[in-house]
Amino acid sequence: MAKTSDIGRRIKSVNNIKKITKAMEMVAAAKMRRAVEAVLKTRTYANLSWETVLNLARQSAESQEPLHPLLVKRPIVKRVAVVIIASNRGLCGGFNSSLLNKVRQSIKKHETGEIDTVQTEFIILGKKSEVVARWGYEIAAQFPKYDVAGGVGDILPAARLLKEKFLSGYYDKIMVAYNDFISAAKQVPRVRQLLPVEIDTKDEFLGVVGKNPKLETKKDFIAEKSKAHLSDNGYRYEYLFEPNRAEVLNKMLPRLIEVQLYQSLLESDASEHSARMSTMHQAQTAAGDMVSELTLFYNKARQAGITAEIAEISAGTNEVD
Repeated sequence: MAKTSDIGRRIKSVNNIKKITKAMEMVAAAKMRRAVEAVLKTRTYANLSWETVLNLARQSAESQEPLHPLLVKRPIVKRVAVVIIASNRGLCGGFNSSLLNKVRQSIKKHETGEIDTVQTEFIILGKKSEVVARWGYEIAAQFPKYDVAGGVGDILPAARLLKEKFLSGYYDKIMVAYNDFISAAKQVPRVRQLLPVEIDTKDEFLGVVGKNPKLETKKDFIAEKSKAHLSDNGYRYEYLFEPNRAEVLNKMLPRLIEVQLYQSLLESDASEHSARMSTMHQAQTAAGDMVSELTLFYNKARQAGITAEIAEISAGTNEVD
């Protein structure tokens, strides 16, 4: 059995780790509250504005008007860009690993598509996404990612690069990979197509996965608003666009791409801090359990030492007698 001094040093070390994880949990909880507040403030706007532009694009398609360049699908996809929004630091459980696994599945899916020569490039936010370079893929650009998003300006350089590369024909498809915030205990990794914008997409809206109405924009809510204001409801609404529908789309669509990318960043921030808070809480609990177990070993070792000393004293007394 280990010496009581060794066990005592280990108990002290684990207690120190417990204090550190407690402090990290409190910091993550404070950051999570700010991140969740930010993501809930903008989620409804991001989803409903996206539904608005999709309906506008559908009306243009029905009227056989020329599609906006950001809506045009390429007949053959030769080069795909994947934007990964990961974290800069670890200690957040499976936050990064689950996202990267989802990205690998998506890559395998589109690389076995129409042609066998699909080239994949990555635009990354967060140092933990640099692992894609070890997969053998090229990192086309890397942008800084802050612990808490300061505003839409954080993603404007990335958004401009993506739009320019797509409109020039360099990229045929652009995807964004991030963790969708559902609750403090649940984050879902997702890979969404950002460009070209699919008019008839069946993909979920941002944050629309969970069942807690306080933490998400429910699909029923979006459908209700869409039915009431954007689609047929017994009769046809007719809207007048000034100067014209194409010009409105030309102004709205690029900005909404930025909004979607920014909302993905906010979802990722809230998910990261929630995952780190949960991980630190679990580490703190595990440290407490370890201290209890080590204390039991310490008491056993101490009792064994006392018993041995008593036995030695008794043996010495017998020898004297």
